[in-house]
Amino acid sequence: MKYNDLEVNRNTRPTRFGRGIAAGKGKTAGRGTKGQKARTGHRKMPAGFMGGQRAIMQAIPKLKGFKSLHNKATVVYTDRLNELSGKVDNFTLADKGLISSPYVKVKVISRGELTANLSLETQFASKTAVEAIKKAGGSFKKVAVPQRIVTKTEE
Repeated sequence: MKYNDLEVNRNTRPTRFGRGIAAGKGKTAGRGTKGQKARTGHRKMPAGFMGGQRAIMQAIPKLKGFKSLHNKATVVYTDRLNELSGKVDNFTLADKGLISSPYVKVKVISRGELTANLSLETQFASKTAVEAIKKAGGSFKKVAVPQRIVTKTEE
């Protein structure tokens, strides 16, 4: 047996607070002298409570606006779709370099003139963009964002 393999159990009792001066943690029981924190139930105060003074969260000026956790859609304009034809979806747009990845939300917005006859399948499109697509002889279908397929590599 080695010294570091020994298992030693402490043979001490937990400290008993407030049992007289001779007990070691008596009289004020380690809470100092008087004041709100010396009283029973002082742990039920809310976080940031400063004894009735204005709390620090209320004293600090707030930032304008807020940061949304919602991912915004990538915008594609209709005049950029003229170079495409047939079925156009996220993967087609990513291959042509119009969006960064096929796994992002795409919104088509009307700009310029659309002459290509295409079947568009994206997440969003403005009303004027849908009208422009139908006017050019195409169609629009709203689809969900494609999900990545995660494959586990065999080790």
